[in-house]
Amino acid sequence: MNRPVATLPAARALSLCATLVVLATLAACSGGGASTTVNQQATPPSNSANAYTGPAPGNADVQAFKINLWENIRPANRCGGCHHQGGQSPMFARSDDVNLAYQAAGPLVSLTRPDQSTLVLKVGSGHNCWVADPSACAATMLVWIQAWIGAGSASTTSVQLTAPPVQAAGGGKQFPADSTSFQATVYPLLRQFCSGCHTSSSATAQQPYFASANPDEAYAAAQQKINLASPNQSRFYVRLAEEFHHCWVTPSSGGAPDCPGSSATMLAAITAFANGIPVTQIDPNLVISNALALKQGTVAAGGNRFEANLVAKYMFQTGSGSTAYDTSGVTPAADLSLSGNVSWVGGWGISVGTGGKAQASTSTSQKLAAMIQSSGEYSLEVWAAPANVAQTNAYIVSYSGSNATRDATLGQSAMQYEGRARSSTTDTNGTPPLMTTTASGAAQAALQHVVLTYDPVNGQKIYVNGIYTGDADPAKGGSLANWDSTFALVLGNETTGQRQWQGVIKFVAIHNRALTAAQIQQNFAAGVGEKYYLLFGVSALSGVSQSYILFQASQYDNFSYLFYQPKFISLDPKAAVPANLQISGMRLGVNGVLTPAGQAYATLSASVGGANYTAANGQLLSGLGTVIPVTLGPTNDLFFLSFDQLGSHVHAYVEPTVTVSPPAPDDVTKQPDFGVATFERINSSMARITGVPITNGVVSTLYHSEQQSLPAGPLISAFLPSHQTAIAQLANAYCGQLIGTQSLRDAFFGAGLDGSINGGAAAFFGASGSANRGIVINALVNNAVGANVTPAAAGAVRSEVDALLTHVPTLKSGVTVATATTAACAAVLGSAVVSLQ
Repeated sequence: MNRPVATLPAARALSLCATLVVLATLAACSGGGASTTVNQQATPPSNSANAYTGPAPGNADVQAFKINLWENIRPANRCGGCHHQGGQSPMFARSDDVNLAYQAAGPLVSLTRPDQSTLVLKVGSGHNCWVADPSACAATMLVWIQAWIGAGSASTTSVQLTAPPVQAAGGGKQFPADSTSFQATVYPLLRQFCSGCHTSSSATAQQPYFASANPDEAYAAAQQKINLASPNQSRFYVRLAEEFHHCWVTPSSGGAPDCPGSSATMLAAITAFANGIPVTQIDPNLVISNALALKQGTVAAGGNRFEANLVAKYMFQTGSGSTAYDTSGVTPAADLSLSGNVSWVGGWGISVGTGGKAQASTSTSQKLAAMIQSSGEYSLEVWAAPANVAQTNAYIVSYSGSNATRDATLGQSAMQYEGRARSSTTDTNGTPPLMTTTASGAAQAALQHVVLTYDPVNGQKIYVNGIYTGDADPAKGGSLANWDSTFALVLGNETTGQRQWQGVIKFVAIHNRALTAAQIQQNFAAGVGEKYYLLFGVSALSGVSQSYILFQASQYDNFSYLFYQPKFISLDPKAAVPANLQISGMRLGVNGVLTPAGQAYATLSASVGGANYTAANGQLLSGLGTVIPVTLGPTNDLFFLSFDQLGSHVHAYVEPTVTVSPPAPDDVTKQPDFGVATFERINSSMARITGVPITNGVVSTLYHSEQQSLPAGPLISAFLPSHQTAIAQLANAYCGQLIGTQSLRDAFFGAGLDGSINGGAAAFFGASGSANRGIVINALVNNAVGANVTPAAAGAVRSEVDALLTHVPTLKSGVTVATATTAACAAVLGSAVVSLQ
């Protein structure tokens, strides 16, 4: 792992080091913030009413401080409300002299680890955060600081590993597989008081469905809200006790909602449930590492991204509520309001379902038009996982006003990605669009990094996972002067709600430059989401000072963790690593037990040391990744490693005995000798019998609309009334086209029928018309029934059709020969003669 190196100009470093003003209250703060990158060009808020009139910046670095940090923090609703001239020290947001503000800010900023700057930690802890989520304030403050530090340079930050606390891998509690205990304790309260929203059947359904009428579904959803180790930290309890959410009336509350009483009742139920679960003791024979929780690792996400020209940025760190914050640092913040079927997912992200979208206001979205029109180019960057590859007209990111008016859109059309850009070479709907080829299958139902760029020469380009798809924009490039600044930014839909996209969005960034291929690959390599470096201490086993097994880990979704690329590394630069340190049979454990799945490193065998090991990067043990299930949640799950061998410590792992049930006996039930024709066979048979092409507009439209209602399998026992109805409708369509088209009719019946086809002569329906009816009957039997049937079967069909034709006039007066013939044709085509096989 590379160590961070400060790359600031020497004058800046000397100036900051010479700063003498220190704030004890701020300096003592602690907190956390994600290590992201720099090259950020922020736009300060408009301060025309309080324009700066003090001394000019003393040097270029003070000017960079003024533009990137000071202008953003000096408004009264941010730091300037207290840390102004004559106010609270240090006066780093003073408006009278930017040079003095610069000196006061110096000790509050870390050059080597900007995410650990006092200013970032302070707002991240909730101190005077100007939005509802402190993590959003911390991320935004970090952007401003990095923009100041990186002004005029190309430096980026890198991650510095920090030794975790030493803790033993002890036993823990596991949620029982059976929901019986849950049903007796927590579930009755959830069902009684939460089912108004947290059930799929509710008119105001909100996920997770932990109050479902199905107790097993409720149990699966409730586990992430229950802390078995510390019941008073359970989300169910905190929601009532501290956030006063939907408290209920208790016997002693006099008819008013009683949050203390409600929360106490909920805590008692959770405690009773947790107390009934025994602690799982760890096997004392295992060769194990120290233990570590996910959030005790070093934050790794977002490092080394290129973000020199951001307009908006969404990391989805909040995890709750109805707002996703724009943390680009570019004012105004285009925060997104979540509406409809949108829920938060673990590891930073949102899940968009039917009826859902995330939309910014038109006023805050105006900065997109202003900043992008000034450059004439842009990039839409997104990390997203489509729910399926069947959805079409599905918009992932759109800056638009209606179904037919937009400035820029990135969408999905089945397995293709689509780009629409309004310019001098397209219409107001961005037509013609850029589409990736069908053959490439660019869009997949998996997490992908997708970037849509636009420049005046090439127009749009699409990159998937760092690779250009090669698809050229049919409209090429043009001017963006005709963009409409009254539109709104929306994710997962159109502003109208009629271009639904379904899936998970984990990151969105909008740049007012077309990113280069190298910059896109840099951002792809940086990854996305809540990622950590986990250092599992093994010094006692390896004999190497400050030695660890390093994993990259993240919460993959609400139900699993992703672990990948384990390394052996020492944080002691002077440590001597043996030339042949053996490591084999490594397994992941959580809460005292080895996980039942995801043991991708069980066959690992490596020799650490020698030329394979470097002090800066350690030694890679495996390039594999693996997924293991969530047990108690990312805050409480305690991970450890077990080894068959690490150095001189050996424990031969014995695979647990698996009881194999005997296979089920063969199904000897006799099946019928016949079955039903499936949908494509029925369609093909009707086309061949009548001569009406499958491509005929009328029958083709009906077939595609009724296809799912036709038999999908040949099993006769699965044949349903709905199948028969759909077959009858399709038969009537084919027969209507046959009778209504003279060339087809003459080929099927012969010319003898044509003279009376539009008449209602008694010579057809009465006793004297048997010869004319015979033309119809013989043609239907010969073409539909065929010659390879018994005379009795053919005779039965003839009798039935003849009876139908003679009976038609009694059902409706004035019936024509054409109508009667169509009915007879449909009766034959829709019968078992065609549908059975």
